[in-house]
Amino acid sequence: MRLPLSLALMFTLVAAQAAPKPKPAQPTVKQLQSQVKQLSDERAELKERLAALDGLQQEAADARKSRDLAREEAGSLRKEIEQLKASMSENQHGLDNILGDLKKAKAEQATVQDENADLKKRLSEMETRLHGRTGDGAPVVLSSEVTPAKAMNLARLTPSVRKAHGVVVVNVLVSEAGDAMEVRLIQGLAGDGEWVAKANEACLDAAKRLVFDPARAADGKTPLKVWQGVGFYLE
Repeated sequence: MRLPLSLALMFTLVAAQAAPKPKPAQPTVKQLQSQVKQLSDERAELKERLAALDGLQQEAADARKSRDLAREEAGSLRKEIEQLKASMSENQHGLDNILGDLKKAKAEQATVQDENADLKKRLSEMETRLHGRTGDGAPVVLSSEVTPAKAMNLARLTPSVRKAHGVVVVNVLVSEAGDAMEVRLIQGLAGDGEWVAKANEACLDAAKRLVFDPARAADGKTPLKVWQGVGFYLE
């Protein structure tokens, strides 16, 4: 007698469930040691990664600080540059004005110098014509441009004449070397007495022996021949 198919399958499933399951194989000591080593290596690697990550984070923080400082410095530098540009612009404007004024002043100075040189030349020509420098060695008439001759030994040569008092003026032709070349009586003592004539003659003789610091031209160096008045004060 055969069992129905469904019952046969049921008995088969019950028998399979009732059969004891095989136990899993236990790991060996060597396997356990290998696993422990692997776990230790992985933990060490993780620690290194964490340390590296901490270092990177610190570097990133330092980099952010440096960036912020650089931005602040750049902002300050931009402000200083703008201020410097503004100051340079003002200074350049002022400098341009100064240079313009200086060029104008130099041009005016050059014009004035040319005019002065022309005036001096014309004045010299006029003085030559007016004061009659007629030839080489001719005396020059004293003017504001000529430094007069100065008698060096006048006090020592002033004569002392009895019964004669007053001022005697003698016109002396003084050479370029300071020598008395010629004398003329311009103003004698008043009166016609004997002592008056002697006093006038004594002054003329003294004038011939005078030594002069010669007259000089406008340059202060060139000696000139001039007629120079000399006064003798008789006491």
